[in-house]
Amino acid sequence: MIGTLILEDGTVLKGESFGAEGTSIGEIVFNTSMVGYQEILTDPSYANQIIVMTYPEIGNYGLNDDDFESETPRCKGFIVKNSCKNDSHYKSRQNISAYLKRHGIVGIEGLDTRFLTKKIREKGVMNCLITTEYVDNDNLSEKMMMLNSFEPNRDIVFEVSPKEVREINQSGDINLALIDYGCKTGIIDSLIKRGCKITVFPANTDSERILNGNFDCVFLSNGPGNPADCVFEIKTLENIVGKVPVFGICLGYQLLSIVLGAKTYKLKYGHRGANHPVINLKTRRVMMTSQNHGYAVDAGSLTKIMDVTYKNLNDDTLEGFKSESLKIEAVQFHPEANPGPTDAAVIFDDWVEKMHEYKKAPVRKAIEVGK
Repeated sequence: MIGTLILEDGTVLKGESFGAEGTSIGEIVFNTSMVGYQEILTDPSYANQIIVMTYPEIGNYGLNDDDFESETPRCKGFIVKNSCKNDSHYKSRQNISAYLKRHGIVGIEGLDTRFLTKKIREKGVMNCLITTEYVDNDNLSEKMMMLNSFEPNRDIVFEVSPKEVREINQSGDINLALIDYGCKTGIIDSLIKRGCKITVFPANTDSERILNGNFDCVFLSNGPGNPADCVFEIKTLENIVGKVPVFGICLGYQLLSIVLGAKTYKLKYGHRGANHPVINLKTRRVMMTSQNHGYAVDAGSLTKIMDVTYKNLNDDTLEGFKSESLKIEAVQFHPEANPGPTDAAVIFDDWVEKMHEYKKAPVRKAIEVGK
């Protein structure tokens, strides 16, 4: 069956559909990872987006039961050069086409993904429509109207966040509250591995409920969308910071930066892949990191209580900051990887060790922020 991709700038490309039938609209982005398509497909941070994989061969090792980052895929579509029909791996339980079809995700293969990636790099991310319906000159204008009228869900964090509180690893030494904005399983696994007792809260949890839980610290997860749209989430954090140690990853990092008085902006085409070099400004050590974000923190907007800790060596964007006085640390990249290198896993080790030290001499003092 023919699959059609229509870009916001009027570009029309034809390929072959795989996965589900139907029509889907979202923001087109590219990921440069060579492996890890299962983790990428199930990363909730891709909600509202249609993913282009730059590596040409996708699906070779199928999908297994161990590498899902969430229960269901949240992306709007999947575009590859070649989709493997006969996956080969001892752990594989299904091929990628069957998985996409099962979850209602439209896929297109046979497109020139190098051309697509270059276009996104030159013009920036844009909205697109993918469909298995027949498209010709007679109905192309109708599809363009659908595309041009598309508005992303600005409350997408609430859509991917869990609806109920859950407790994990109740024998852990560090009593941690995790606010789930679309958390990857790998983050939770990393914290469990380091002995954390975790209570996962939905994104719409108010600050009072968390502060009354007598937690040693608060952890903010990754998630989709524009951080500036997260009005409720920001308000919650304004009431939390300064009263308990906080660590943030990706969207959590961006929200903390806003709370402390900084600003965020949209990158031209984002950072999505498992091969982004980041430098630790204190140790000068370079790490290869896994990343998935379309927004960045404006370096010129940092407030006095924020100290930059990491920078991206590709484009010099900020990748981390800390505030010693507020006991806050945050990074834009993913220390848990999944997929990607494990260079940055030591960040979890260091932070959890600090939580043990804070627990020995707990401090619960509100500090004015944003100055």
